[in-house]
This record gives sequence, structure tokens and C-alpha cells, in this order.
Amino acid sequence: MVSSSNAGASSARSLADVLASHRVVVTVGSGGVGKTTTAAALALHAASEGRRVLCLTIDPARRLANSLGLDEMTVDEQEVPASLFERYGLEPRGQLYAMMLDTKRTFDALVGQYASSPDVRERILGNRIYQYVAGSLAGTQEYMAMEKLHAVRQDPRWDLIVLDTPPTSNALDFLDAPERLVDAIDSPAIRWFLQAFEGAGKFSFNLVGKGAAFLLRSLGKFTGTGFLEQVAEFVTGINDLFGGFRERAAEVSGALRSPEVAFVVVTSPAPLAIQEAIFFSDRLREAGMRRDAIVLNGVHELLPEPQAPTRELEAALRRVEPGLEPERVVDGMRRALEDERLQGVADRIESERLHHRVGDEVLLVQVPALEEDVHDLGGLARIAAHLVTPTERARA
Repeated sequence: MVSSSNAGASSARSLADVLASHRVVVTVGSGGVGKTTTAAALALHAASEGRRVLCLTIDPARRLANSLGLDEMTVDEQEVPASLFERYGLEPRGQLYAMMLDTKRTFDALVGQYASSPDVRERILGNRIYQYVAGSLAGTQEYMAMEKLHAVRQDPRWDLIVLDTPPTSNALDFLDAPERLVDAIDSPAIRWFLQAFEGAGKFSFNLVGKGAAFLLRSLGKFTGTGFLEQVAEFVTGINDLFGGFRERAAEVSGALRSPEVAFVVVTSPAPLAIQEAIFFSDRLREAGMRRDAIVLNGVHELLPEPQAPTRELEAALRRVEPGLEPERVVDGMRRALEDERLQGVADRIESERLHHRVGDEVLLVQVPALEEDVHDLGGLARIAAHLVTPTERARA
């Protein structure tokens, strides 16, 4: 059953509750904080609980494919073998599929859906400017991630979809992607360029002012008229799609605010990452979207001081490793322990700062710093165990 709590608030006691009460879980955050691994671990847990899960990732590292037992991530869904679950002592009660986003393929599908005729569709798809925009233009990937999510969300095969969004340090890149796409297509620059292009597919400098005609002629000397015609053909084609794109972008934007969609912000205890997580959380609330949980990855433990006196430690070291210099080794170990303890204190200060800013309405989940990277399904399962365990605050 889909959660019906208000946007911006979460009553979940753990991420297991978030997974169980939503059909779509979107992980967001900046790069390098473990967002992709978090998404995969959540998907693995849901599949272990009996659901049919699709994990949709954006430009994943090869290590993630290996962790899922796949040779590589592809643009078509691949099932993680049930035998791999069993190898790591996991019961495959559900099914786990993974795929990566193909930005251009997703854009091509939109063009095919909204072009007014097969001729217009082929002209757009074959346009050199379109081919660049569809694969490389800033902001396209963010919108196409949302578009792909909207498409697979309508596929009844999936009980749960976990989306790993593109890494971003600016929440606007993700949250406003549908609106920004429409604004780009309906911009004054696009309308101005259309005036210089006849329906027959050739420039007519007489249709624009003298200044604009001079600018176009000057630009043509450097780029060639053929390039300008490619640009104009692209602009005309996109304008042909405008009505469908506007309608689709509105659907995608509305889908992000659906009660069946949960947002999980992923961050680390680094002060800058914490600040970005606070900013992202605030933007979700302002945009009328859910703030279900924040995952704080890589939290260092508060290790206890050793109870034995230094002399006893040195004597014990002499018995175990007589060839070492016990005084130097024990001193180095104490300094390393102190560094780790200081890091643990710093991480807790940042964790409390985050909790103070977002309040009790947002579930805060901490994952400890691990000694090695996740490189197999067993490692993902260990991360999942930390993610879905109820927090101390939630238990209270």
C-alpha cells in the first residue's frame, strides 16, 4: 500500500519501511558519497524480501556491475542470477534487475512519440545538432533520467524501481529538469531563430531585422551556411515537438510529487557534503516533494581507549613479536587510535548538525566506515543490513 503521509515528512522507522510503502525510491546527492552503492543495496534488500525490483543507474562504475554479478551494466535490464543470491547466503524470494540509462536512446524515443510525421522524426534524428544535444548538452541527462523513470514506472512488471540519479551539487539541476527543458524549447532565442528560417528549409534574411541578418551572415562566414541550416532544421524540428514535450514534462514533474515516490538523500560526514545534503533536503521540501530519509555514509566509530597501561601493551607485543620495537609500535598505535577517535567525534558533530537542521520528520540513517570497498553481492548485503536497521532515534 502506498504511503499517504504529507510531502516533505516521513513517519518511517527504517528504510525497510520506506521500501515497503513506496513503488519508486529515488536516491539523490553529490558525487563520491556512495549514492550508487546505496541504491543497489536498497534494491537488493527489496528483492530479498520478495519484490520484483529494477535498479536504474546513471553512468555506474564497473565495480557496481561486478558487485551485482554482471559483466557490465547495459541499457537493457539484466537479471541478477538467483544462484548468486544463494552463494552469499541470501534467499532469492524476489527478483533483481539492473540497467543503466542511455540518454540519447531515451531522447530518441520521445522524438519518435511526439514527431508530427515519420519524415519529421527522421529529419530530427539525423540532425547533427540534435545528436549533440541528445547526448551531451548540460541538463539533458537529468531530464532523461526523470523521463526514463516515468516510463518504467508505468510498466506493471516492477514492484519497486530504485533510481540512482546523476551526481549533482545543485538541486535545481535535478528537481527543475522538466520545467527547464520546456523553457529551453520555448525560449526567445528559439523563437527568434525560427523567424529566419522558411518552411521550405532555407534561410530568409529578409524576415528578420537588419541587425539579425548581419549577425547570421557573419556567423555563416565562420561556420558555413550548412551549419546554420543544421541549427535551423534542429530548431524547427524541436518546435514541432513542443506541444508533446510540454505535456510530457508536466507529467514527469507531477510524477516526482506522487505519494508513491520516496526520496533518499545520500551524503557523507564531510562538512561540505553535509551542507549540500541540507540544501538538497530544503529544496525537496520547497518543491513539494518528499523527504523520506537521509543516508550518512562512512561514519567512523567512537573507539574506546585501551584499558591496559602502556607498559603492559609493550610487554605483550614483545611476547608476540619479539623482533619489533615495542615502544615505537605502541606509540604509533596510540596516535592512530587517537586520530580515529577524533574523526569519530567530528563525524558525530556533523551528524548532529544535520539532524538539527532537518528535524525528526526526516529519517536519518548512518552507515559505518568500512575497511574495504563493496565488490560483491555479499558486500552489498552488508551495506543493506546497516541501511534497513531501525535507528536509535526511530526506536525511541
